[in-house]
Amino acid sequence: MAQGPPHTAYAQGVGPRIPRARAGRAQQAAGLLLALSAAALCLAGQPLAHTARGLTAYFVALQIGAVLKGTCYFAEEIFHLEARYRGSLSRALSACLHVRWHATLLVVSGLAHAALLDGDGHSLGLHFILACCCQLLFLALGLHKPSAVEISEMSERSKQNVAHGLAWSYYVGYLKIVLPRLKESMEKFSRANPNVLAHRETWKLHILVPLSCDICDDLEKADSNIQYLMDLPETTLTRAGTKRRVYKHSLYVIRDEDKLRTCAVEFATPLQSLYAMSQDEAAAFSREDRVEQAKLFYRTLEEILQGAKECVGTYRLIAYEESEEAEPHFLSRALLQHLQQQRQEEYAVCPDTLCSAELSLQISESDLPQPLRSDCP
Repeated sequence: MAQGPPHTAYAQGVGPRIPRARAGRAQQAAGLLLALSAAALCLAGQPLAHTARGLTAYFVALQIGAVLKGTCYFAEEIFHLEARYRGSLSRALSACLHVRWHATLLVVSGLAHAALLDGDGHSLGLHFILACCCQLLFLALGLHKPSAVEISEMSERSKQNVAHGLAWSYYVGYLKIVLPRLKESMEKFSRANPNVLAHRETWKLHILVPLSCDICDDLEKADSNIQYLMDLPETTLTRAGTKRRVYKHSLYVIRDEDKLRTCAVEFATPLQSLYAMSQDEAAAFSREDRVEQAKLFYRTLEEILQGAKECVGTYRLIAYEESEEAEPHFLSRALLQHLQQQRQEEYAVCPDTLCSAELSLQISESDLPQPLRSDCP
């Protein structure tokens, strides 16, 4: 049977907004503004020599700023040579400054600026001194620090967020182990209990991802319409020195008015770490940080699982935001919507050979054998 869409979804009716990776629009905007600035410069009608002197002066100032900034950082890093750089000065300097790049640009722009000053060495020296003073003032006041957006983008690109580490740890240390074995476990359970798991399309691990990170250890207490049924057969492995480590999943019955739906469901446990960090002052982790990292955790885990072929069709990520008004059966409604959606997805996809035309029986009116194809004479 053809595969349906990726097994990740939001809780219907809630619609949490999960941020996607930034698409480089800042660089595109910079290119557009650069073109507009160049056009404005051309329309200004200034003499070429005057314009060139101004441009080279700005280039010199920018490179002086970069060198001074790297020098200030290097003044700190020389006290950490052994611990951070294995006693290497060159490594410490490279970590603070792109020496070749900035030195080359500084020399080239400085020489170009000097050539355009018509031999006025006093003016050149004054420009350098003023550029140094301005850059050092910015550094002393801390105005050189990157914005929150820049920090976020750098962290996401380098995969160094808390959420990235948690998502990969959750996958490598747990999901990569249990998901490929889930179907087999459900097959064993279904043979022993043929009437419990009636719909094979919902034979998945439903992973709840509350963006608030507030996880209730007992699902029955979180929603009275969710009742524990029993556990699936255990998976026992020897891991990291622990003999016969047990992995198992719990089945729950979800009450849907007069019907009962059964599925394997659990919370994404790493979210408990994010919540605990936001409650501990030593972690310096605000509520806003927690929500942002929870969204990034969902996005990263979704990307990881979509690229894991051994996990295809074995999971369902359910991200949701709880409403401000307390709803006693919010969680069960979200689960029921996803169970219903899975059944609709399963039956909506049908092979063309079966769905392109209705099958009909052709009954011969005579006793002689007749061709089954309608285009035969």
